[in-house]
Amino acid sequence: MYDPRSLKAEEFINHDEILETLRYADENKDNLELIDSIIEKARKRKGLNHREASVLLVCEDKERLDVLYSLAKEIKNDFYGNRIVMFAPLYLSNYCVNGCVYCPYHQKNKHIARKKLSQEEIRREVIALEDMGHKRLALETGEDPVNSPIEYVLESIKTIYSIKHKNGAVRRVNVNIAATSVENYRKLKEAGIGTYILFQETYHKESYEKLHPTGPKHDYAYHTEAMDRAMEGGIDDVGLGVLFGLELYRYEFAGLLMHAEHLEAVHGVGPHTISVPRIKRADDINPDDFDNGISDEVFLKLIALIRIAVPYTGMIISTRENKSVRERALELGISQISGASRTSVGGYAEEDRDEEDSSQFDVSDNRSLDEVVSWLMRNGHIPSFCTACYREGRTGDRFMSLCKSGQIQNCCHPNALMTLKEYLMDYASLETRNIGEALIEKELENIPKENVKNITKERLERIEKGERDFRF
Repeated sequence: MYDPRSLKAEEFINHDEILETLRYADENKDNLELIDSIIEKARKRKGLNHREASVLLVCEDKERLDVLYSLAKEIKNDFYGNRIVMFAPLYLSNYCVNGCVYCPYHQKNKHIARKKLSQEEIRREVIALEDMGHKRLALETGEDPVNSPIEYVLESIKTIYSIKHKNGAVRRVNVNIAATSVENYRKLKEAGIGTYILFQETYHKESYEKLHPTGPKHDYAYHTEAMDRAMEGGIDDVGLGVLFGLELYRYEFAGLLMHAEHLEAVHGVGPHTISVPRIKRADDINPDDFDNGISDEVFLKLIALIRIAVPYTGMIISTRENKSVRERALELGISQISGASRTSVGGYAEEDRDEEDSSQFDVSDNRSLDEVVSWLMRNGHIPSFCTACYREGRTGDRFMSLCKSGQIQNCCHPNALMTLKEYLMDYASLETRNIGEALIEKELENIPKENVKNITKERLERIEKGERDFRF
């Protein structure tokens, strides 16, 4: 039976409940009175449950859809302002013992270049990322207990945090590794990670088991229950996501929201982030082999409705998507994007770029970080390299309470401006710096508290003179 408070995967992500939700949505897709009542509830910024949001997902009334897209933008701005957090993935190893049919890292792929970074190679990668201006990384690695055990991941995190190159430093490492034990999650917490991210891939159990025919990832329950173990291990910021295109998107949408509801019901804290990857072409993977692909329009509708249904969550879009799609997605709820990403092992250090390709997927946005930062600012966004909340202990329920009340803006806005100033001083082209300086001057006037505004101005001047790493 469906029970959001259960710790059993098939009860908090209940197949029959999802099917009933989809039937309910179909029966009410033209029920404008119900749709209007759901929209009115959404205006309160408290979120929607999976059934309510599923009704909106099948709504085709243009007037209501226009309202929903406008509302998604408003909600994003209410919770996160016009800030866009910047990050980059760092691939440590592509050795993997799983048989995932949609990923080129699968064990049977014998022609992809397999590689595992040494600590010295990690150092070179991090220096290359710091030279771009990145402060926040997402660690990625295939699942392999021999080549990528937890000890290797922990050693790599320690190495990353130890590197200080010129004015560069990685201030927060988020981790996207395979589902593991409570003990290992405790070790990751002790290592100082930010968010633990794990994509469900698909919430449809039967499809999940077919898509993961071999390897430890085949265990649907162990994978789906990973976030509960992570929270038991002390990690209070977790990130969800499905790989859209593997299963029917409406099923995945309902399952994703049910997972968020489960985390709220059991732990009092929903997902810190939700990612929205779509399956893309890779080494021996053709996305056309999967018959559940979604159009850009459906994809953007999903983004808008996730933002409305889970208003407090950070929403992430990667360089899987091209510039045009990312630009539209930013208007509908996205609050974090990657920039200048490389999805191969050893892809950032200059000397490694000519090696045989080891990418996990093709990148659709190949612009430099400077180009992405400039583009964001020209579109009215503040690129933020801030990691203050993690380092000030504003995580889990502490972050969520501030976020839901809107008070987080008092910290995030000035912190974003100060970290942007660092980027402009240390890494930006002259054109980008000029755009950024004008943006900072304008945005200073949007800091409501006069004392905070004055402190921010004073710190910006000190950054110009060479000081770094201020934060509220």
